[in-house]
Amino acid sequence: MLVQLTQEPLEAEPLVRAVRRDASGAVALFYGVVRNHNEGRGVLFLEYEAYPELAEKQLRAVGEELLRQYPIDDVAIAHRTGRLEIGETSLLVAVASAHRAQALEACHAAVDRIKQTVPIWKKEHWAGGGVWLDGQPVALPEQQPEPAS
Repeated sequence: MLVQLTQEPLEAEPLVRAVRRDASGAVALFYGVVRNHNEGRGVLFLEYEAYPELAEKQLRAVGEELLRQYPIDDVAIAHRTGRLEIGETSLLVAVASAHRAQALEACHAAVDRIKQTVPIWKKEHWAGGGVWLDGQPVALPEQQPEPAS
């Protein structure tokens, strides 16, 4: 399991290489990208702060939780800190499994758990101000059984 907390720009390919196995029929990859708006305001940039030792420990705990709870082959997580401009990647999660449904479900769960449990804080900056934001989990859609391949 690869876990990374860095101020450097994030690259997806190393995470994909880290999780992919010959038995993996699917690799789900989530990119969290800084957008130019939120709640009706134009966003100029984001700022991420973390307590590095604890954040890395908790990112690893999220990965271990996924490996216990989902039939997946591996998971890799990278989160960026510092100032991020519009269009830059703040979070990457890669999950490999035999089938796409498990990879997608585990990837979604990883993002929500990261937002719920990892001590990384996000400040949104706009013209005239800024505010620290809370992470918001997203409800999973109802799962349909995956056809046998």
